[in-house]
Amino acid sequence: MTGAVDSKANRNASAAPSDRASLPRYVVVTPAHNEQAFLAKTIESVIRQTVVPVKWVIVDDGSTDSTAEIVKPYLPNHPWMELVQRPQRKDRNFADKVRAFNAGYEKVQDLAFEVVGNLDADVSLDADHLEFLLGKFRDDERLGVAGTTFKEEGGYTSERHSFEGHFHVSGQCQLFRRKCFEEIGGYKPNRAGGIDWVAVTTARMVGWKTRSFREKPFFHHRRLGTAGRSAVSALFVYGERDYYLGGSPVWELFRVAYRMTKHPYIFGGLSLGLGYGWAMLRRIPRSVSDELMAFHRKEQMSKQKIILKSLLRFKRVDSFTVLPD
Repeated sequence: MTGAVDSKANRNASAAPSDRASLPRYVVVTPAHNEQAFLAKTIESVIRQTVVPVKWVIVDDGSTDSTAEIVKPYLPNHPWMELVQRPQRKDRNFADKVRAFNAGYEKVQDLAFEVVGNLDADVSLDADHLEFLLGKFRDDERLGVAGTTFKEEGGYTSERHSFEGHFHVSGQCQLFRRKCFEEIGGYKPNRAGGIDWVAVTTARMVGWKTRSFREKPFFHHRRLGTAGRSAVSALFVYGERDYYLGGSPVWELFRVAYRMTKHPYIFGGLSLGLGYGWAMLRRIPRSVSDELMAFHRKEQMSKQKIILKSLLRFKRVDSFTVLPD
């Protein structure tokens, strides 16, 4: 029996190269600002991929640390890698990440590819991570955006600790079908953030499938949203962003209550709610269209109804698949 299993495994392994030949060609862009802490892990992770990109452009977005110096030694031996350096700026915001991405994307416009990836500089991927996602694009021509769940130190996993669900694709590693990316106009520069969420939700709104898969999670080395701030401060910013992106106040109350059951518990939940309330009191202009806000709120209310029904029936809620396909 063991021999039969080994033989089957060998046949599958030998078939892999021909299977890979049918995968779509892809490029990757990585905006990086002061990412010396984890960038080398990300680079090693991409170099080990079973299917490497046609081109990987790392954009040093005005870093003041050794980000660029970490990249340079890899370039001679990996001609499919390229470094772009942008000047330093004092007033940085989330819109700068889009500008950095666009600077990298310009470098691949003349290449033949069907999929474009946006990869953060603080993640680690399994060796077959990108091959896995490319296979999803090959098998479903309506798939516009794909990614996977992720894990962080301390036991956090987006599969279990987030209600974004399997229709959302986390911004740390997003792959777009090129046609989809161009149809939605790419990433929109937004000072308040949420650029990855806007892109994915817009793609879904205009009819593309967007999917996150839990079979192949990646590891995010920096706790989500904590670059330069504490976990409680990060939740305040997330509350503000929930308002900017048109989230329903009813859903936000639900989210605040949920956050109070997770570390840092009541302080985290209150910080989230205060962020949303503070943005509302200031009447900060929302960064999304009325159409996108209505679509977003409809999805939120659908989720909330399903969750409440499950709780009333004492049924366990799978936060990853709250909304059915």
